[in-house]
Amino acid sequence: MFCQRTLGESVAAVGIGLHSGRKVRLVLRPAPVNTGILYRRVDLSPAVDIPAQPLNVNDTRMATTVNIGRAAVATIEHLMSAFSGLGVDNCIVEVNAPEIPIMDGSGTSFAYLIHSAGLVEQDAPRKFVRIKRPIEVREGDKLARLEPHEGFRLSFRIAFGHPAIDATDQTADIDFSKVNYEQSVARCRTFGFVQDVEMLRRIGLAQGGSLENAIVMDEFRVLNPGGLRESGEFVKHKILDAMGDLYVLGHPLLAHYVAEKSGHGLNNQLLRKLLSEPDAWEEVTFEHAKDCPVDFWPQPAVQYANDDDLKDPIFR
Repeated sequence: MFCQRTLGESVAAVGIGLHSGRKVRLVLRPAPVNTGILYRRVDLSPAVDIPAQPLNVNDTRMATTVNIGRAAVATIEHLMSAFSGLGVDNCIVEVNAPEIPIMDGSGTSFAYLIHSAGLVEQDAPRKFVRIKRPIEVREGDKLARLEPHEGFRLSFRIAFGHPAIDATDQTADIDFSKVNYEQSVARCRTFGFVQDVEMLRRIGLAQGGSLENAIVMDEFRVLNPGGLRESGEFVKHKILDAMGDLYVLGHPLLAHYVAEKSGHGLNNQLLRKLLSEPDAWEEVTFEHAKDCPVDFWPQPAVQYANDDDLKDPIFR
């Protein structure tokens, strides 16, 4: 059968919290079958467990945040994207702060951590959510939709009206039967604008934001000395975010995700609508691994040619 997977061993790293600007210790631990992705706030007494589930996402203003009561973990989308892209079903994520460290603003450091820990198959079938009919949410000119597809494909269109972004690719289509996560999506960094960062810092947020963990722009241009990693970095980062947002569902999707100007909030609305319409989907497993779409087959780790492409986590 096509099995669930977890980490081979625990792995830890230290990074900077995007909003607090403080060091955050992150530990990824193996978890039993059917655990899913479980966030654990170890700085609280007693520690609080927060499962990654659509109904536990109650704040999407600047990132995807899961919470139970007043205990929350923010900025989970990049780590969730790496879990999705590398096929991690079960993991306990320990963190000693209310946010995941931002690392370099992409998924590469998290992918590196996962590969460092190794992946092991577990004695239980991997569960998939197969979309049976289209389901869609809209918010003004924004759109997010899931369509039936026997694999995993994401199509995204952006429109920011900014000269630096307009000069790059505005659309991207990622079909995981043809490309893998680390080669196509993982390296694409989050982005923001100088004026927004200054405003956020005045209210005590974005204290850890810098050119080391985001693409930063003024009114006209990208300020990072190295520029962009590729022309499609902006739109592909939106796909990276969407992968993380969708994986909060708890299972990989057999679906084609189509979006225009979508974000964390609309992506979560899409999952909530999906759950509210049980005739739109079904849970499936694959008795034989060869019957599972190639999109979900394990992929070897990518070897990066440039160390700057991978901000190595600080192991502790």
